[in-house]
Amino acid sequence: MLRTLVKISNVTNLSDARYCAGMGVEWLGFSMDSLPVEKFQELRGWVSGVQIVGETESDDVSRITELVQQYQPDVVQVTVPELLPSLSLLGLPLIVRVDVAGQSPDGLAAMMAHHRAAVEYFLLESSDDFARLDDETRRTLDGLAFRHPILLGFGLTEFNVPEVLEELPNLKGLALSGGNELRPGYKEFGEMMNILERLETDE
Repeated sequence: MLRTLVKISNVTNLSDARYCAGMGVEWLGFSMDSLPVEKFQELRGWVSGVQIVGETESDDVSRITELVQQYQPDVVQVTVPELLPSLSLLGLPLIVRVDVAGQSPDGLAAMMAHHRAAVEYFLLESSDDFARLDDETRRTLDGLAFRHPILLGFGLTEFNVPEVLEELPNLKGLALSGGNELRPGYKEFGEMMNILERLETDE
């Protein structure tokens, strides 16, 4: 059992899928843009007890609707908040992935308030490779998490995860990313595995 809800994004192989499902993650995310539907269904058939998230970066409602019909995910993740009202007609929970790099706290708060009714979770990531969870960033996240359902997907390490959860108790969960297999059936899990192990509880 994990101390908080965890989403694994961009799962591409069975090693990640089975390992993460066994660790008790809540969501496994697969790209509907790049993963063939046959591979998607094959991976899905090997795991149980997790929600399957169909991830897309498409900005076209018709295309996303078509992908959902093909892939049949449990949850849909998009990157364009403005599409959320239209996509709510799909009748599935929606996650919107938000790149916080370059965004002001006020702008981020306004966007989240505007779209709150249509979204299940806001997944906050950063395209800035140097983004860190400094004191100012944590204060901003704490205020946002008090008002909105947030999955945090940047600035996390095996060393700071317990501290982050303690300092940001209103976070709904964390988001980590899968990776490529070194060869079929063999995977170096690295930091993702280390973080998940730090999140394990004895309950």
